[in-house]
Amino acid sequence: MQVHNIVGGGGLRLHVREWGNQDAPSIFFIHGWSQNHLCWKNQYESALGNDFRLVALDLRGHGMSDAPLGAEHYTEPQLWGGDVAAVINQLDLRTPVLVGWSYAGFVICDYLRVHGTAAIAGINFVGGAITLNKSAFGTLIGPGFLDHVIGATSDDLPRNIEAIRNFVRGCTYSQLPAEEFEIALSSNMVVPAKVRAALLRREIDNDDVLAGIDVPVLMTHGEADTVILPAMGRHLLAVCPAATASWYPRTGHAPFLESAARFNTELYNFARYAQSGSAEAPSGGISLGR
Repeated sequence: MQVHNIVGGGGLRLHVREWGNQDAPSIFFIHGWSQNHLCWKNQYESALGNDFRLVALDLRGHGMSDAPLGAEHYTEPQLWGGDVAAVINQLDLRTPVLVGWSYAGFVICDYLRVHGTAAIAGINFVGGAITLNKSAFGTLIGPGFLDHVIGATSDDLPRNIEAIRNFVRGCTYSQLPAEEFEIALSSNMVVPAKVRAALLRREIDNDDVLAGIDVPVLMTHGEADTVILPAMGRHLLAVCPAATASWYPRTGHAPFLESAARFNTELYNFARYAQSGSAEAPSGGISLGR
């Protein structure tokens, strides 16, 4: 494992870790709202590292990256896109596959809007969020998020802890093992409430970006996701002609935790396909449509 300090958008210091085969093609993992790189433990400690260079970022305001409290550090899409570009450029990643969980769907689209697809091979949206506005609440974004967001953005510590505990529990269909739950809860609590709130002050519509993607896209989504509803995944499929779907039954917002073996196999196949330029879709249980 190697640790890197990357200078991101606006000069912010970003914490990045990497594992695996440094001479192999890259998979670049980007976590969701109020998380950090530790959520990808079942991936970077897996056999994926034998054939890929695995890189995981702590988003600005999260984990071990710098976390200024001013909202202006989190509301400009150019900053988010600049962070992704900085990691790719400063670590010399070779046409990585971007894997974006939840809020990282916004971050990846921010990158695409400014930088396009020339430097990447493909994208795996995992419970990916692509639309953020009032009409999305209750239709695309569900109670697993909405029921806890007020407490999660409160400066009152007891209220904050209760909201985050319930949010983490709601991210999975079945209860996580105790150690995994404790790591997830601790990772969430590291993020200041003001940062969590700032991330939600944007109004986002990425339909135009998604419609123009010209690299392979895999949409991975739990059928029982109450945080980012399956309707968000269906919307992505409707507006992104490049996308195919992998639906996970009896799975919530974190397929990479709840069904790690299947997720890793599908990601392996998808990354091989995307980075090979093959005209044939990957095997490994990826279903088209729905």
